Amino acid sequence: MPLNVKELIIVLALSTLVFAVGRSTALQFMDEGDFKRRRNVWLILSAAAFLSPNFWLFALVAAPALYIGGRKDGNPMAFYLLLMNVIPSIPIQIPTNGLGIQQLFYLDIFRLLSICVLVPAALKLRRSDDPHRIRGLQGMDYLLIGYGILTVAFFVPPDRPDHVILHNSFTNVLRDAFLFVLDIYLVYYVASRSATRKRVIVDALAAFCLSCTVMATIAAFESVKHWLLYTGLFVTWGGDLMQTAYMYRAGLLRAVSSSGNALVMGYLLAIGFGFWLHLKAQVKSPAARLAIPAVLWMGLLASFSRGPWLGAILIYFAYPAFSPRGASRLFKSALILAVAGAVLLASPIGEHITKTLPFVGSKQTQAASSLSYREQLAARSWELILEHPFLGDQLAMTKMEDLRQGQGIIDLVNVYVGLALFHGLAGVVLFMSFILVALSRVWHTARSSPSGDNDLTLLAACLGAAIVGTLLMMAACSFILGYIPVFFTLGGLAIGCSRLSPDPQTQPSRRLPVASTLEAS
Repeated sequence: MPLNVKELIIVLALSTLVFAVGRSTALQFMDEGDFKRRRNVWLILSAAAFLSPNFWLFALVAAPALYIGGRKDGNPMAFYLLLMNVIPSIPIQIPTNGLGIQQLFYLDIFRLLSICVLVPAALKLRRSDDPHRIRGLQGMDYLLIGYGILTVAFFVPPDRPDHVILHNSFTNVLRDAFLFVLDIYLVYYVASRSATRKRVIVDALAAFCLSCTVMATIAAFESVKHWLLYTGLFVTWGGDLMQTAYMYRAGLLRAVSSSGNALVMGYLLAIGFGFWLHLKAQVKSPAARLAIPAVLWMGLLASFSRGPWLGAILIYFAYPAFSPRGASRLFKSALILAVAGAVLLASPIGEHITKTLPFVGSKQTQAASSLSYREQLAARSWELILEHPFLGDQLAMTKMEDLRQGQGIIDLVNVYVGLALFHGLAGVVLFMSFILVALSRVWHTARSSPSGDNDLTLLAACLGAAIVGTLLMMAACSFILGYIPVFFTLGGLAIGCSRLSPDPQTQPSRRLPVASTLEAS
């Protein structure tokens, strides 16, 4: 009997509905052929995942579909961003029987996309004679490569349930270096080298926003029905069964959709909402201008993740702050937010939202308990950071055993603390310099020519706001799952946007078909 059929029917029905209703809006930003191809691959991969008894059968369908789709797509980066969360990341080790080695590395949807979509795109970009693309290594490349060398050289053993400390080896160094290129540098490279025209960047934002709208719709269903639709895949494929646990906050289920984690889903939807703030200016339909942010916020609220809520609000205010005439835009944004917040708190879900906030209600609430744990974790982390301030302590986790939770993990939900703990000041400087350079570039682009290309100014403001929101949200989450590719995509798109030439004659168009940026190869 086919596996997970009920879940598949619901996922396909909701996905098809979103693609059908959102088609006319999506076609204002992307070519019709690209839209159909991306939609079809999303539906094919969804069906293949739910009907496959293991990951490898799914990969037999997914790999050629991703490779062919990416090769035909006019903008492979947009293709990647739309399909990045078609299913959750379920790491499956590559079999090594007969190879004489213990393990190679695991595969999941992110690595399938990198191998099948980004590697061919990177090779084609490298051969391209497009005069607008970045050539050679730039400052941000060196910062990112330096960060990669540091993390590969100073190996952090995984936090294993049996508490065995694995030691580094030459083969592991080679493996980690390869995976850094595949998981991180390749994402930044394709994003930065392909972003040579505004319509290419806008297409990427629209593709990501469309996938977020699908995820948000599924998340809203999960919240209402108290049913996580993707947990069956973890069971069927032999993934981490901790990912199948139903997590509640204020008595309501924390929806996950295809993101693999409620916090990560909240982050993705917050970024999708930020992209929509820019895209909506080119959308003529009043219904779409209201419905899409409403759906994204339904998904955000269904995640019951406080960090992404604050991140989305910060993005909402940062977008007008980055753009010219920021003061007047900020006042209007504040007024809209105040009205929307009042309506939300007065609604039936308002009481549940209030209960999730720390310092509100009983001190014994789950929110207060979570805040107390994070305070203890921060205090212990600071002590360990002071002991090894420059290059960190790769065995820091062994000194925090008393903070291990009932789930058997030390929940280090702060990217900056993790960087400082394991790689010290050197890691923090390299990692933060990479994204702060990108932020400074789009800030300069957004503020330098207020009377020039308004489209380019607002595009830079959108990317800057997304980066600012990300910097806030990383203080309340680990650097996992969708955080990683989106973070480095933002850096790449920002650096590409900052290199675009302003066009004073540019006006928003109703349709922005994306020609391939790789044609000249």
